Parts: sequence; structure tokens; C-alpha cells
Amino acid sequence: MTIHLNSSKLLHLSLACSFVGLAGFSAVSGLLAQEKSGAKPEPDVLIFMDGEKLIGHLESSTGSTVKFKSDMAGEVTVAWKKVKELHTSEKFAVIPKNVKLRRKGETPNIPQGTVTATNQKVEVSPAAGQPSRTVPLGDTAYIVDEPSFQNAMEYSPNLFEDWRGAITAGASLVEATQNSRTFTGALNLVRAIPSENWLNPRNRTAVDLTVSYGEVTQPNTPALLTSIYHADAERDEYFTGSPVFAFLEAAFDHNYSQGLDLEQMYGGGIGWTVIKNAAEVLDLKGSMTYINQQFATSAENQSLIGSVFSEHYNRKLRRSMVFDEQLSVAPAWNNTNAYSATGGATLAMPVFKRLSLSFATLDTFLNNPSPGFKKNSFQTTLGVTYTLQ
Repeated sequence: MTIHLNSSKLLHLSLACSFVGLAGFSAVSGLLAQEKSGAKPEPDVLIFMDGEKLIGHLESSTGSTVKFKSDMAGEVTVAWKKVKELHTSEKFAVIPKNVKLRRKGETPNIPQGTVTATNQKVEVSPAAGQPSRTVPLGDTAYIVDEPSFQNAMEYSPNLFEDWRGAITAGASLVEATQNSRTFTGALNLVRAIPSENWLNPRNRTAVDLTVSYGEVTQPNTPALLTSIYHADAERDEYFTGSPVFAFLEAAFDHNYSQGLDLEQMYGGGIGWTVIKNAAEVLDLKGSMTYINQQFATSAENQSLIGSVFSEHYNRKLRRSMVFDEQLSVAPAWNNTNAYSATGGATLAMPVFKRLSLSFATLDTFLNNPSPGFKKNSFQTTLGVTYTLQ
């Protein structure tokens, strides 16, 4: 078979082949560029004093520790004194000690860029053409990845965002000559703005609810009832650049075991965040408070003007365990016999993802209960806690 092509057809065929070739080359180039743009950045390198090396990603750092994640060792936290060298390929913000930020306009003085740490110094290399900056390691408070740093400076959450907390529940059921039912539960929510430790605190909102209800019945015998409820809410507003804050609070208590139908407390005062870092928080507070007490015996009802002095300590322990403790004393100034106190502690131990096993104690002292009731009420609770965020 013979094929005859004239010059016109040859020209058309040549142009068509060229077009297909250029299109194919363009598609391949696009795929290569896309692959290149989506490629993972070079890993960070952490070298210990003994020469051991970790390849992975720097997550964050405080003035004393480094949090590093590698494929082989997972997430590790090591002291800076054990680190010989640190090299990053991604950009970080190095925040000096005694510097707390509130606004985006304060960021130009914060070194930002890739980080190299050697000889107890941190060298920050910004974009090409800009001079590097060196910060003594002893003057470094935090090292934060640049995207998180920028997002935190610009973030303005609405009322329903950034709530953190936990839900705890426990129950028991006995069916025999005596029938026993017991339920305990707690809801603890807190919203701190901002949530980052390296930013100046602006405000904080806390809401708490605890319930303890139990009933024991048997034939021809009056039922034995346990009914203890507590709810409170607090709003803190920090003074600019200070760990001191003003607050308003309200609390409501019902304790059948002390003959207390309802106690209402409304007050406000001054607080001080003595310690706040990634591991622990300690608050001290004092307030002037109005207290209204209603008892099972109405003749015991009274209105009080008093104060509440309290402390609250939260500590993150090893293996992601959390210890929480608080104590408050409430003297009354117009009836010095009508004072009260509350103390409690909780230890939460994670068992699976957001689920934790919690052990809690709560002791409530009321110096003026209804006649026939004890002054002290003590609870011990073992339950399951689900962390919301």
C-alpha cells in the first residue's frame, strides 16, 4: 500500500505533532511544579550533647525545654542543657523573656525565621536579604512556629469558640433487700482569651456544675436521700500587661446532708495569677460577697455580708495526668458565727484518647447548719472524664 502526502498535509501534520508535544510537556511540567510545591519541607535536626541525633520537627520550646517530634522516637521533651545543636528548615518566632504580647503591632520586635541553636545561643535567620538576629538562650522564653504565632496575634474568637473543659460521670446501682442508686456528675468549662501562655491574658470565663444524688430504700423504712448540687460562674478581666485581674462571680449550693435548701453568693473582687505556664497555673483571689442562706428550717434563714478568700492550683503531671486543687474560706462580717469553707482535689489519669479515669474529693464545712445536721460534708468520687478540648 502506498501513502501519498503533499506538502500542505505535511505542514498540517507537523503543526499538530508540535502542538501535542507542547501540551504534553506543559502538563508534565505542571505536575512536576505541583509536586514540588506540595513537597514536604526539609526535616529539622536535634543533636544531643552525647552526639545522638533526632530527625523530625521542632514543635515548640520554653526557656528550659524543647518539644521535638520524630518518626522514630515520637514526641519527646528534653531540657535545653542536653541539646548541643538545633537546626530548623521552617520559620519560628523567638519570644524573649519578660515579653508579653497583646496586639499585632507589637510583632516587629520579635525575631522570626529559621532557627539555629548552638553554644547556648539562638540565631534567627529571616527572609533572604535581611540580617540574622542572635538571642542568648537564657533570655529566650518561647519558640513558636510562625503560622501559629501569626494566627494567635490576629485571632478574635466569638462567644462560642475556645471553650475547654471536661465532663465527668459516675453511677452505681444495687438491687437487694436495700435498693441503692447513686449518681455523680460534673461539668467544668473555661474560656481563656488568649489561650497561649506567651500572650498577655485579657479575660477568662469559667462555668462549673457538680451533682451528687443518692437514694437508699427498703420495705417499711423511710428512704435515705443524698442530694448535693453546686453551680458557679465567674468572669475575669485582666489589667493590661499585668497578672492581676478584677472579677465578678456567682455561686449556688444545695446540700440536703446539711439541711441547706439553697445558698446564693454574689460578689466581686481582685485576683492574682501567681503562676502561669505550660505546666501549671496558680490563682489567688479575694472578694466582697453577698450571701443568702435558706435552710430546711425557715427560722434559720439569713442574709450575710462577707468575703471569699480562695486559691486554685492546676498542674499537668507526667503521662498526661492532671491534678486540680482548690480551697476557699468565706467569713461573714455581720455574723461571725456563719462562716464556711470548701476544699477539693481531682486527679485525672488518661486511659484512651479523651477519656480519663478521675478520682475526686470534696469537703464542705458549714459552721451554722440546721439543727440536727453535721457541719461537715465529705464526698469521694471515682468516675470517667471526657475532655472536651
